[in-house]
Amino acid sequence: MHRVSSVGNNANSNRPRKEKRLRYVLSDTDDTKHCAGINCLAVLKSSFSDGCNYLFTGSRDGTLKRWALDDDAATCSATFESHVDWVNDTVIAGDNTLVSCSSDTTLKTWNCLSDGTCTSTLRQHSDYVTCLAAAEKNTNVVASGGLGGEVFVWDIEAAVTPLSKSSDVLEDNCSNGINGSANSLSISSLRTISSSNSIAAQTAQCHGYVPICAKGHKESVYALAINDSGSLLVSGGTEKVVRVWDPRTGLKTMKLRGHTDNIRALLMDSTGRYCLSGSSDSMIRLWDLGQQRCVHSYAVHMDSVWALASTPTFSHVYSGGRDLSLYLTDLTTRESLLLCTKEHPILQLALHGDSIWVATTDSSVHRWPAEGKNPQKVFQRGGSFLAGNLSFSRARVSLEGSTPAPVYKEPIFTIPGTPAIVHYEILNNRRHVLTKDTAGSVKLWEITKGVVIEDYGQVSFDEKKEQLFEMVSIPAWFTVDTRLGSLSVHLDTPQCFSAEMYSADLNITGKPEDDKVNLARETLKGLLAHWMTKRRQRLGSQASVNGDVLSGKDITTKSLTHSRIEVDVNAENDSMVYPSFEFSTVSPPSIITEGSQGGPWRKKITELDGTEDEKDFPGWVLDCVLSNKLPPRENTKCSFYLYPCEGSAVQILTQGKLSAPRILRIHKVVNYVVEKLDKPSDNANTDGTFSPGLGGRLQHLAVGDGSFRSGLKPWQKPRPSVEILCNNQVLSPDMSLATVRAYVWKKPEDLVLNYRVIQGR
Repeated sequence: MHRVSSVGNNANSNRPRKEKRLRYVLSDTDDTKHCAGINCLAVLKSSFSDGCNYLFTGSRDGTLKRWALDDDAATCSATFESHVDWVNDTVIAGDNTLVSCSSDTTLKTWNCLSDGTCTSTLRQHSDYVTCLAAAEKNTNVVASGGLGGEVFVWDIEAAVTPLSKSSDVLEDNCSNGINGSANSLSISSLRTISSSNSIAAQTAQCHGYVPICAKGHKESVYALAINDSGSLLVSGGTEKVVRVWDPRTGLKTMKLRGHTDNIRALLMDSTGRYCLSGSSDSMIRLWDLGQQRCVHSYAVHMDSVWALASTPTFSHVYSGGRDLSLYLTDLTTRESLLLCTKEHPILQLALHGDSIWVATTDSSVHRWPAEGKNPQKVFQRGGSFLAGNLSFSRARVSLEGSTPAPVYKEPIFTIPGTPAIVHYEILNNRRHVLTKDTAGSVKLWEITKGVVIEDYGQVSFDEKKEQLFEMVSIPAWFTVDTRLGSLSVHLDTPQCFSAEMYSADLNITGKPEDDKVNLARETLKGLLAHWMTKRRQRLGSQASVNGDVLSGKDITTKSLTHSRIEVDVNAENDSMVYPSFEFSTVSPPSIITEGSQGGPWRKKITELDGTEDEKDFPGWVLDCVLSNKLPPRENTKCSFYLYPCEGSAVQILTQGKLSAPRILRIHKVVNYVVEKLDKPSDNANTDGTFSPGLGGRLQHLAVGDGSFRSGLKPWQKPRPSVEILCNNQVLSPDMSLATVRAYVWKKPEDLVLNYRVIQGR
């Protein structure tokens, strides 16, 4: 697991806080499939729900999904979207509460049978939260561990409803999550948690409650397990030891040594006497906690063991990991059997009756036969081997060519996912991104609309990139990553406002062709169009309740006070979304950002309800979309000199340095030169202070040029009389000054352009 920065995770930084960013995650499919590896699984059986079995999957795409299960099919019935990074583990606490943890450093709770609304966010970890464990009988107890070396034990009911437990809370060290044994965990059932659409309510840490901290790990924690009653907790990680704790007090009871590498998976039997561990040293170990020693070692795998699942009687263990193989091992006789092999490393297992769910680094989930109720039936098929007790024994068997054949060739059925995007290239026009996914499919995205505009299929990515190359220079106004298996587009202020284009180049009708369009501003307007509509409806309805009859432009601070977004006197002024920036409502992108309160959040743009404000959005975003206020930006001008070609008899038009917008086209420079040559009386420029004139004058000339009104571009005139050159290369009339500087001039000094008159052709 590699560490990357999360939105707003600057709690431990002493550096000046940067402006919060906004990013949006694109999708070209419906919402019923994962698009990245599946990190975790949880099964909710019918005796606890509405007569239907459910499977919950947590993915590296940042979402969880609920699948309604039939004998040979699964239907996605809800998507749980709120985490802003990988979902690493999930457990079911009590009858209907789902708890998840993420690389965004949070735990979140959800109602299992809801529409996917997050009910609370718990913030205590300082780094990625990697694992969870829940007590089967003590339905309040959930433990969490992470890369920060912290292990916390939560009373979920107290954490999400702190007022009812306020008298029991000991706030001794809130920042580190430490409290005393007085805050022991009680055995009680979870109350149903009401849903809320408020982002601030969902993401706010429940004040007053502090979980028990099990202090002792000096390095990252990757695995946890707890017994049914919640009286014994085991943890493991990069320290290569199994630590045993009393979760009621957070005190260590023992430390078990034996593994030689990171411990990635742990299981406990219901009584808490036995513990199984799987490690990156390829070994599975069985520990007797009463005797405080390892009683068996099983050399089954040829590489890291990442996932374990046991039969209800703890007599057999299913194991998977980096070697792509799923094994069944009899813990008593040491017999092992290769059940199946996969195409991807196995990340987690979940036993479900006589079958087992297998999650891998792929976005699909597979259900395999397992005979979980009577595993001995599988051994009757033959093909088993005796597990050694030294890690090199399996490697030696493999080298001798006696690797067993798998019992099963095909899964019972598969829940398909979408191939994850693994490679991308931002094209020079800064609106298109070329991507390649795990299936080898190459697609072209338009990020200002959030859609795929070309699906090229399985072609060479590099060749397609060369074919799409354009000699054009536009500032890098966004960045992209594919960590979530899809395109995430990052907007940071003020850099994101550096790119502009003419409305004619964006095919925007109804605007003067030379109007400059800021790409980031229009993109933000497109992303928040639904929110703006909902917000106007909300403010209008509140005004009606107060007896006021307001037009859209009259909606102001009458409705709400003390909020920066309510000073939007001209909410509808220039709020139209141009076609080049209209986002899909069929596969809408999700926004990931944060405001002044509550921390980072994630939501689809079509699910924003208009109540979100500066507590939820960065101030610069609201300033942009509501007030058309952009932050100060770097100079968008390009300085250059304009001289006649060497040896040319054409008169010198200017003496000093000129300045114009860097998106200015060369054909406008041509028009400028033509006009100056036609009006020699205007040519006196001996003071070199022409800078402001060129940009404004050129734009004025271009707007008034009759060639636009006739439908012809200036360079389409039948007899052009002037050519512009740079480095002795004739420039194309549709090149911009920025493009000339980047691809022709190629020097840090101010650009030098030359002009010459061409005789009639």
